[in-house]
Amino acid sequence: MATITFGTIAWPTLRQGEAHAQTKTVQLLLRAHGHQIAPDGVFGPRTRAAVRAFQAWANLVADGVVGPRTWAAVVIGVRRGSTGDAVRAVQWQSDIRHGPGLGVDGVFGPRTERFVVDFQEMLAERFPGDGIAVDGIVGPVTWRAFAAGLEGLDGS
Repeated sequence: MATITFGTIAWPTLRQGEAHAQTKTVQLLLRAHGHQIAPDGVFGPRTRAAVRAFQAWANLVADGVVGPRTWAAVVIGVRRGSTGDAVRAVQWQSDIRHGPGLGVDGVFGPRTERFVVDFQEMLAERFPGDGIAVDGIVGPVTWRAFAAGLEGLDGS
């Protein structure tokens, strides 16, 4: 199977038994799709089972591996006013980059929007060919950049 990349930022591949900072992001997104899974950041058998169930529902190869096609299907667009686990996944991105402080409450308010806009502005500058919209909306391109775990975009 070919790897799907968009512009210069690629989706990471996550699988059972491998530690990755984005495992909790996938778990929160799976929860947003109705899967009852603990967002503990551990890609164990329960996460693999939830990924396989989601993949089967999305008509993907149900191998339990979160690759580009699964990422593209599992992400959910969120914006100011959105609530729930997909918003928690966005807020978790702030924790990954800045440490606790924004708050992971599942409410996409002005502080979450400011974090997203700042992240998008840095992305647009660093990856001008990737079509990064600076609009505060977390769509597929912003999700891909979050999932890629890009370093150095937060001023650190």
